[in-house]
Amino acid sequence: MSGFDDREKSFEAKYKRDQETLFRITSRRNRLLGLWAAQQFGMPDNQALDYAKEVVLADFEEPGDDDVVRKVLADFSERGLEMDEQGLRKEMIRLMDEAGRQIEAENS
Repeated sequence: MSGFDDREKSFEAKYKRDQETLFRITSRRNRLLGLWAAQQFGMPDNQALDYAKEVVLADFEEPGDDDVVRKVLADFSERGLEMDEQGLRKEMIRLMDEAGRQIEAENS
């Protein structure tokens, strides 16, 4: 029975690591999204970093990406800039890939 228990613990540990990695990648993606949006808004670097933090924190409002999408779309609209949900989600996918590469490089 201990072989089964060891295997179960191994799977649990892998799942935990995978979830932690996904959290880190998603948080990095949100930071990159905030920096990208800040650039679109023409914000100076010090404001861009603060805005990126706001985007990261927005992700804690509810599960999934909808809270981040709502925040960033509202900020585009507030500034009178064109951005639709499809375009924003496409950028989020691109940045998710970039965030994954960055996290992977840090872990190597």
